[in-house]
Amino acid sequence: MTEQRGGRRKPVVDESCVLVDGPWQHRFVGANGSRFHVVEAGTGPLVLFLHGFPEFWWAWHEMLPAVADAGFRAVAVDLRGYGASDKPPRGYDGYTLAADIAGLIRGLGERTATVVGTGSGGMIGWTTAAFHPKLVRRLVVLGAPHPLRLRAALFSDPRGQFTASTPMLKFQIPRYEHTLTRDNAALVGEYLHRWGGQDWVSSTSFDSYAARCREAMQIPQAAFCAMEGYRWAFRSVLRLHGYRFVRLMQQPLITPTLQLHGAIDEASLPRTAQGSGRYVSAPYEWRLLDGVGHFPHVEAPDLVLGEILRWTKS
Repeated sequence: MTEQRGGRRKPVVDESCVLVDGPWQHRFVGANGSRFHVVEAGTGPLVLFLHGFPEFWWAWHEMLPAVADAGFRAVAVDLRGYGASDKPPRGYDGYTLAADIAGLIRGLGERTATVVGTGSGGMIGWTTAAFHPKLVRRLVVLGAPHPLRLRAALFSDPRGQFTASTPMLKFQIPRYEHTLTRDNAALVGEYLHRWGGQDWVSSTSFDSYAARCREAMQIPQAAFCAMEGYRWAFRSVLRLHGYRFVRLMQQPLITPTLQLHGAIDEASLPRTAQGSGRYVSAPYEWRLLDGVGHFPHVEAPDLVLGEILRWTKS
């Protein structure tokens, strides 16, 4: 499929690019008024995987078969606005994104799930556990400080976390999504390279992984939707619904939580993430991963898999 641009025909990426074959099944599940693309393998207690930015469900393709083989129902989802899931123009606030995951757990026919989220998916994991605690049996977050830790660091650490969050500040610029998709979504590859650990970005697997993420971000409306969550996060700071969000997130989390964080994460700084445990009243563990950046699930998949299974089975 192509579209006309300045007399030249440019290929148009469609959602079929994320329907990758493998030892899993693709299907669509209705939740919270939208349709979500999910990829699943295995049977047993549900482990629901949430990708981050600038990824899609493929972030977990190495984990799904291994978690399924361990006796679980492993499901990775394209979050609202990503991949083959619906891309409505609204609904990227913290409340709605958490309600998406709660609805998805129910839509999958389950009563509870272990939720595993990385990056922005980890932030959604925090909020889902806070707003829908009965549905989240256990929580694993990677590269994601508690939302209130991040909020505080943006103000208290201007040379650290505020500077690290500069790319997200640029998302506030109207129509910046066109910059994100320009030149075959080259900026997506730059983000992955900038935030990933050196061992991973210099490996043979990096280029193919980045190519898939770049292609998925070029699906129509995906880049706009990916930015909307960050736009809400920053704009809500001085708005009433933002104050309400903070008040709700201050309630102690009753979900057992494992937090894994890369020691060289330059997107969410380790010093920002440390201290998130103060918001958890249930059992909580923190582990800093040496030599790992913002994408532990692909930089150190064996280590992360072992930790996920240990926490899920305990």
